[in-house]
Amino acid sequence: MESKPMKILIIEDDVEDCNNFINCIKQRKDIELVGVTDSDIDGLKYVKTKQPEGIVLDLELNNSTSGNTDSLEFLSNLKKLKLNYEPIVIVTTHVNSKRTYDILHRKGVDLILYKDHPKYSCNHVLNQFINLRKETVTTTTSSIEEIFEDNEKKISRCIHHELDLIGVTSKLKGRQYIHDAILYLIQNEKSDLNVIQYLTKVHKKSETTITNGIKNAIIHAWRVSAVEDLLEHYTNRIDPETGLPTPMEFIYYYRDKIKRMI
Repeated sequence: MESKPMKILIIEDDVEDCNNFINCIKQRKDIELVGVTDSDIDGLKYVKTKQPEGIVLDLELNNSTSGNTDSLEFLSNLKKLKLNYEPIVIVTTHVNSKRTYDILHRKGVDLILYKDHPKYSCNHVLNQFINLRKETVTTTTSSIEEIFEDNEKKISRCIHHELDLIGVTSKLKGRQYIHDAILYLIQNEKSDLNVIQYLTKVHKKSETTITNGIKNAIIHAWRVSAVEDLLEHYTNRIDPETGLPTPMEFIYYYRDKIKRMI
């Protein structure tokens, strides 16, 4: 039996961000939008009347038409409501400050998502609500963060192991590009950002540099590794003219292979 859609309240003063959330939620069956406001005061009213299970809270409500520009007071007032349940609160922010994050966690925030991070998207935020919803009954905030971290480490270990098997050594710069590309594709299935564009943002290199690095890593592996090892561990299509897989075929093959492994 499927669970009911998760009721979400959006407290955000950026019109474009609000529209992005609205459009994302329209495409999903697991999320129900109960309200959108740019005011922390109106947000508290929504909480009392709609009882959302999750709250997206923009840390800086600079363009709010009413209420406070700092969302910290909202968190204090949320506790004063003495609800018979604890909504999951995810803060979204352009601020990247450990001190601020520590304060937010002490005030009961479940997760903080940095808006300028390459992985950030409305769907990513909504996915975190669904993940947190599953863990809320038995898991504390700190252990939830550990679960996310442990899952990423598990995927990363699988990627490194598979690359070792075919001779894409750690000395090759392209190995890091390949690793990050596979990890990104596994963790961001619905992202609209092209994987090469993602790598250029993360590594601050041109698309040509990234692509050539991946190509060189593949060429190195096919030159130094035993044919039987390559045939055993890489079973995807090989370009008959070059005798090599293309960078994208190579990356997507390992994305699918490692998804099956985990």
